[in-house]
Amino acid sequence: MDFAPKDCPTPAPGLLSLSCMLEPLDLGGGDEDENEAVGQPGGPRGDTVSASPCSAPLARASSLEDLVLKEASTAVSTPEAPEPPSQEQWAIPVDATSPVGDFYRLIPQPAFQWAFEPDVFQKQAILHLERHDSVFVAAHTSAGKTVVAEYAIALAQKHMTRTIYTSPIKALSNQKFRDFRNTFGDVGLLTGDVQLHPEASCLIMTTEILRSMLYSGSDVIRDLERVIFDEVHYINDVERGVVWEEVLIMLPDHVSIILLSATVPNALEFADWIGRLKRRQIYVISTVTRPVPLEHYLFTGNSSKTQGELFLLLDSRGAFHTKGYYAAVEAKKERMSKHAQTFGAKQPTHQGGPAQDRGVYLSLLASLRTRAQLPVVVFTFSRGRCDEQASGLTSLDLTTSSEKSEIHLFLQRCLARLRGSDRQLPQVLHMSELLNRGLGVHHSGILPILKEIVEMLFSRGLVKVLFATETFAMGVNMPARTVVFDSMRKHDGSTFRDLLPGEYVQMAGRAGRRGLDPTGTVILLCKGRVPEMADLHRMMMGKPSQLQSQFRLTYTMILNLLRVDALRVEDMMKRSFSEFPSRKDSKAHEQALAELTKRLGALEEPDMTGQLVDLPEYYSWGEELTETQHMIQRRIMESVNGLKSLSAGRVVVVKNQEHHNALGVILQVSSNSTSRVFTTLVLCDKPLSQDPQDRGPATAEVPYPDDLVGFKLFLPEGPCDHTVVKLQPGDMAAITTKVLRVNGEKILEDFSKRQQPKFKKDPPLAAVTTAVQELLRLAQAHPAGPPTLDPVNDLQLKDMSVVEGGLRARKLEELIQGAQCVHSPRFPAQYLKLRERMQIQKEMERLRFLLSDQSLLLLPEYHQRVEVLRTLGYVDEAGTVKLAGRVACAMSSHELLLTELMFDNALSTLRPEEIAALLSGLVCQSPGDAGDQLPNTLKQGIERVRAVAKRIGEVQVACGLNQTVEEFVGELNFGLVEVVYEWARGMPFSELAGLSGTPEGLVVRCIQRLAEMCRSLRGAARLVGEPVLGAKMETAATLLRRDIVFAASLYTQ
Repeated sequence: MDFAPKDCPTPAPGLLSLSCMLEPLDLGGGDEDENEAVGQPGGPRGDTVSASPCSAPLARASSLEDLVLKEASTAVSTPEAPEPPSQEQWAIPVDATSPVGDFYRLIPQPAFQWAFEPDVFQKQAILHLERHDSVFVAAHTSAGKTVVAEYAIALAQKHMTRTIYTSPIKALSNQKFRDFRNTFGDVGLLTGDVQLHPEASCLIMTTEILRSMLYSGSDVIRDLERVIFDEVHYINDVERGVVWEEVLIMLPDHVSIILLSATVPNALEFADWIGRLKRRQIYVISTVTRPVPLEHYLFTGNSSKTQGELFLLLDSRGAFHTKGYYAAVEAKKERMSKHAQTFGAKQPTHQGGPAQDRGVYLSLLASLRTRAQLPVVVFTFSRGRCDEQASGLTSLDLTTSSEKSEIHLFLQRCLARLRGSDRQLPQVLHMSELLNRGLGVHHSGILPILKEIVEMLFSRGLVKVLFATETFAMGVNMPARTVVFDSMRKHDGSTFRDLLPGEYVQMAGRAGRRGLDPTGTVILLCKGRVPEMADLHRMMMGKPSQLQSQFRLTYTMILNLLRVDALRVEDMMKRSFSEFPSRKDSKAHEQALAELTKRLGALEEPDMTGQLVDLPEYYSWGEELTETQHMIQRRIMESVNGLKSLSAGRVVVVKNQEHHNALGVILQVSSNSTSRVFTTLVLCDKPLSQDPQDRGPATAEVPYPDDLVGFKLFLPEGPCDHTVVKLQPGDMAAITTKVLRVNGEKILEDFSKRQQPKFKKDPPLAAVTTAVQELLRLAQAHPAGPPTLDPVNDLQLKDMSVVEGGLRARKLEELIQGAQCVHSPRFPAQYLKLRERMQIQKEMERLRFLLSDQSLLLLPEYHQRVEVLRTLGYVDEAGTVKLAGRVACAMSSHELLLTELMFDNALSTLRPEEIAALLSGLVCQSPGDAGDQLPNTLKQGIERVRAVAKRIGEVQVACGLNQTVEEFVGELNFGLVEVVYEWARGMPFSELAGLSGTPEGLVVRCIQRLAEMCRSLRGAARLVGEPVLGAKMETAATLLRRDIVFAASLYTQ
């Protein structure tokens, strides 16, 4: 197979419109599908770009701020940019409790009406939508966020423009397509493998598809009025959260943004980021309470005799009931006591097995059924336990004969689209039997069509008990009467931990059906011991997780942006949510820089003639000596032995803004989120004010050599006094060898008491006086400081930077002591002039750094990744993207590995089914080995793929990236190679089960993602002019796309 060379340069695309700026359209009449993959090029084949229909290119824009869709359709009336708000206030909080009395006067002819009266927060959002404002609605689960989305869609149809609705997952996109199509009619769906009505005025898609459109300059963006981002809290997802940030950054400024999220504590901060990004106000509307209040219980029962052991823990008003907690603990104790009397001292197992689980659930469900609290969703944090718990309830039948008939007919209609053998799959038969009795299971291991059947039957009230993993909490609004937690602990991919408050609230929020239930019921099962009260309180009443940036650099992002002159990677990083805290003060930094520049120009130049000729050097030597001493001390404090030595009673030398070489004794050691804190009693002249504004300016004394080189302890000029301060490790200039016996707790209590006005004149306790007198005696006996711990001999510190720092400090001390400027009578006055000038210049340098690209957190990694691309031949020295880089842009994942496999001819000699099997290693999520039954061709292919991955990993390490070669190669998983190989050869799905223990749903997901990857490779092969490989990839995709794996979603039928 003969490819064009990797290093063919790619001319920069034109810049007139976004479609020209980001990606030239396919002018060669290629398959439209080629442009669907994320970042996939749509240009002509080979390495030559045909003449673009765009006008002459514009000058390079200075930043991403300059990118605007100037060629938006003339049919769209783009509103003028709003005036910048005063004082840069971009996030505007809206009082969600304030009634909207004149709603129908303000909107006499609403674009959409419901059969119910909208809530206050919904009306407020609608008013802002009518004004073409952007809104962020953070509301409780089931509060009715969808109403806002529906009105936005109706407005776009009224204005004859387009709305895009994005969701985090494909399943949710399918569900919303059905709902919105039934309501509005003109609705389309775009996912990785489905395109329905792409010309519709409302398009439903995943956020990845929208990102692909923005990178490829799709025409869909031109007449776009609004984008609705649902489940925005998904931005916290480590793997996919970056997609939300990319899309929000790249969206044209004229597009209104509607953000829908669960309640989050930093909604204003997130809205402020978007407002600054788009230079438009974002109105933040947050609900205060749930529409249906919740009651939270502990359940300790495990049999028919104990099915009433349900204890209220948190009531509908949010009050925590300790009485209910202790009653649950007592019930458990009584049970264990009876168990011990019957079976001896052996305690019952905490979690139990299937038999004990069965007893717990039968007693719980009997109680719920008696109290009319079905349907119930049971959240279980393991696919296997979901299946076990549902399968164990063989004696439970919750449906009537008419409901059984309805379920049977529905199943027949849905399963009729499957081939005969697929209808006889064990999972299909088992699920059908469960559903017939009113039970259901929902998790990623279930076949997609079965999950949709379960969802639809649940929404109809025919599934009475649903065992589900937490992904069910991110579906459309499917509330239950009751939610049950099988456990409060989950495995998050790395470790077992308690549920976070946000996770608990999201799942618990499924309880309570609006208009049907006065309250929703949430139950936590206590199969073993009752959890600690503090843990329950934190989980149920703690703050939900904040929206946090998961922005990261990818090779696809870098390559796509390097191809666009007007859009720099640095701009993307600068505008990310992760950089927002440091970038939001840019205006203030610019103003401060201008003021400092003005001050600097007004300063009088210091006279450095005669003996003062070495004054600049003297100043810089003093600054460097101080920094070197701080570095040495910091390394000591960071060392294990250094921290161990800083225990209560240790005498230290304190040197910070308030104290200059004052002796202190540590009273207490504590830790905060970032470092250790040392509460210390320190000698002083008089009690220092606790208000920083009352402390006065820092000393402006002129340092002579003895001040810089010598070490002179502080001694009170008058009567000795003391204060208690909290110190960081950097506030201590030295750790002495002295340790005093002090009662830290008593001293702290006494000092705190004497800060109160009525006790201010009380004399200190004897313990305080004794500690102060001992410190004073030490200071008087050792004016140059008591003996200190030696970093090497006493603390066993083997840090070369400390040794080198010590040598440098001694050299600087020699230079300082030999300086001539200090002998001049003009030295003090001229030193102060120079210091003021130097301090202003230093602050100016700091501000310039903060305003520059060099301060970007991810800039070093960006340079490392560009070096990887340069080493592999994807970009040249000037940063121009070569042919290999263009091919990598066509890949939605594993861009480097797939591109290298193509250019190494690792795929061209294989048959389509073999290529598909090998590539499964890049998309398979279930762990496992390839097995020994594979043909030699596949075994050799696996080794070749691993060898190429190893080579890429070694390049990454050589360029400075943190990921090890083993970690990079370890991302490959060849556990489903045989399954995919046989599937591509035509084996029925029913026979695949014997080849792997992987759940059927995960197998389907792997094959679906694999088909998308084959399509990406097909487009890449055509891009480089290799029709043979392109044809093989087309065949591979066709072989994969059949039967139950690609059965159409029930929501789209």
